[in-house]
Amino acid sequence: MSPNGSDRSSRRPMRRKLPQVLTAGLILATASGCSYNWEDFPRLGMPTPVTEEAPRILSLWQGSWAAALATGVLVWGLILWSVVFHRRSRTKVEVPPQTRYNMPIEALYTVTPLIIVSVLFYFTARDESKLLALSDKPAHTINVVGYQWSWGFNYIENVDGDAATGAEVPKELGAVPDKWQKQFPAGAEGVYDYGIPGTRNPQTGNPGPTLWLPKGEKVRFVLTSRDVIHSFWVVPFLMKQDVIPGHTNAFEVTPTQEGTFLGKCAELCGVDHSRMLFNVKVVSPERYQQHLKELAEKGQTGYIPSGIEQTDPARNAEKNQL
Repeated sequence: MSPNGSDRSSRRPMRRKLPQVLTAGLILATASGCSYNWEDFPRLGMPTPVTEEAPRILSLWQGSWAAALATGVLVWGLILWSVVFHRRSRTKVEVPPQTRYNMPIEALYTVTPLIIVSVLFYFTARDESKLLALSDKPAHTINVVGYQWSWGFNYIENVDGDAATGAEVPKELGAVPDKWQKQFPAGAEGVYDYGIPGTRNPQTGNPGPTLWLPKGEKVRFVLTSRDVIHSFWVVPFLMKQDVIPGHTNAFEVTPTQEGTFLGKCAELCGVDHSRMLFNVKVVSPERYQQHLKELAEKGQTGYIPSGIEQTDPARNAEKNQL
């Protein structure tokens, strides 16, 4: 048999199998999509945002995915075009003309990636500056304390309504920089809550302690650690930030939806990292104030130690101290 005849016979089984493979792939794609909610498709699998800031993060992700898809389509198209129109012919075996030092093409594949990266960098830097901007006077300040293997929450609030109490910042909050201490509410004697890996939310049964937040009011999180690096992540906030010993991070959110949401540590912090879970319960401002009074009635007044205290140079390194 001739070589050409041998090639034809070897390709026939593949041609017979091709419709079967395509049919199986179509069935698999259709079956896997039966339970998918197509209304969630624009979010690209991300949860529904529940804060005023989260849609900005979602928009950044959507733009990044759109840019990646456009780049992928362009690259795949060029690959397929080359495969189809520049494949080797069975009748012509000579080497095709070779092109060297095509400056327009070389400039194109050098400049195009730079443009793509520059555009992504611009939008990322713009949104990051907005998301990390801190207001002069947040409605609420909560010190989130990470420790192996759970979380504690210091509610820096004037619970009793007396401006004379809590006039001095206690030593338990020594890890908080001075400029943020000056923004604490007047008379903030505070209450606290904390958890262990075995703690559970009484309503949902989800593991971990529960952080309460008021709907529609801006909350500042001041993140401190007692031991190693953790990461504070509330899933539907679409944002997380590291909790670093000896360094304090902060960001603000305004919850827009009541409910109980899941949070977790997003930084591998040791053997029981997977147990560092918590819950976030968003309620009305009136219910939030009632919860603070309930903590006070249980004797949980004051604060738990916030973490490793910073040195003066580290704590006051930021410019424009208030």
